[in-house]
Amino acid sequence: MTEHIDLSFPAEETIQRQAHVGVVASGDLEVLLEPLDGESAEVRVHTNVTGHRMTWEALLERFFSRYPYALRLEIRDHGATPGMVWLRLEQAVELAGKEAHS
Repeated sequence: MTEHIDLSFPAEETIQRQAHVGVVASGDLEVLLEPLDGESAEVRVHTNVTGHRMTWEALLERFFSRYPYALRLEIRDHGATPGMVWLRLEQAVELAGKEAHS
């Protein structure tokens, strides 16, 4: 069973281009990023690990507090750890034209 989690976050900056990182496989995930016009970031998580909405919310709130970009993210999770999620998100931002900071 796949769970879908839709979230929205405030945004203050734009991102330059689309990015695609990762691959859906055991213990990994795929992140698709595209720029949006406006003042929000829209996120859709597809995960087969149900019952972890609060974990996703906490991780993404932390991410967007550091990287407040107007973008659309589609995350296809296959049981990735929060550390792997963070790594892929930073890779996507870097590929899209913004340098990620540790």
